[in-house]
Amino acid sequence: MATISFARGAPSLDIVDVEGLKEAAKLAFEQDPAGTTAYGTSVGYVPLREWIAEQHGVAVEQVLVTNGSMQADAFLFELLVQPGDAVIVENPTYDRTLLNLRARGADVHMVELEADGISIEALENVLATGLRPKLAHIIPNFQNPAGYTLSAEKRAKLLALAAKHDFTIFEDDPYVSIRFEGEPIASMFSQDQDGKVVYASSFSKTVCPGIRVGYLVGPQAVIKQIQTLATNTYISPNMVSQSIVNQFARSGRMDGAIETVKTNLKARKDAVVSALQREIPEAQFANPSGGYFMWVELPEGVDAAELEKAAAQREVQFVKGSDFGGSANTLRLAYSGVTPEQIDEGITKLADALRSLGVAAS
Repeated sequence: MATISFARGAPSLDIVDVEGLKEAAKLAFEQDPAGTTAYGTSVGYVPLREWIAEQHGVAVEQVLVTNGSMQADAFLFELLVQPGDAVIVENPTYDRTLLNLRARGADVHMVELEADGISIEALENVLATGLRPKLAHIIPNFQNPAGYTLSAEKRAKLLALAAKHDFTIFEDDPYVSIRFEGEPIASMFSQDQDGKVVYASSFSKTVCPGIRVGYLVGPQAVIKQIQTLATNTYISPNMVSQSIVNQFARSGRMDGAIETVKTNLKARKDAVVSALQREIPEAQFANPSGGYFMWVELPEGVDAAELEKAAAQREVQFVKGSDFGGSANTLRLAYSGVTPEQIDEGITKLADALRSLGVAAS
């Protein structure tokens, strides 16, 4: 019996444009063999850096291309966060972010996440205590793990707070292109008048996870300092991967790949919603308008750690909410790597696991 995994935020192979990637790789080696195979420099593959700058409407000196967005995160944390420095994060937030910040000795302050993004009131209360954070890590679109999106109003308020209290907003935005419902919301970086925002994104969600290409966009002085860190870390990132992404983007295959991913993810999200409503009607969740994830709150008293064990016995996997800072009765469902049919079967088995704990799922 094959395991049905809601645990990992990665697309299944059937929605990855393998043929497009093969063609992009061929073009990369044919059109720029020297640049594709050389060490390069710490700023990344220059044509891709230029393409990213064009997309964001910034000078190329404001862009640095990295080996995945986690590397971008690590560079920014190394530059800005020293042991004891206060950092604001959402609650819940991405578990690797928590691990990285705590490993640096940061004083992490988790602020309640609401369906329209971080609670501004709760953040203002924290700041009113006299706390002076160096950084606020925000995942604005289809947040991991919750799937929530930061509203336009809250984006404006965050920018104002960053200017008033002199902290940097790290706008961590790998899911921005994977919107399958509603209208896009302007990034905080695009509205920043005070040089308070550093923006990061990734091609893992639009090309494929294995490509490992991410990037930072920010004030030129910040990017210049991170460039030095990058030089000292690896001389240059992976030129082959970045050259392939450049060809994939410039050939127009990127747009088609994104549409394929969005169409399939919407069907998968809809399947999760339908199955949860049918099998576990007491579950509470917000219906995401994009991305890979859904945050589920089960009745008080349910221990997601125990449910995780019971689900594993039924060949179903998910990640318990406490791994992200959430309460014991919460969990994250990733629908990106499972088909609608697998989703229906998996949620049915999850409901059975819930009943085995004495919870009356119907």
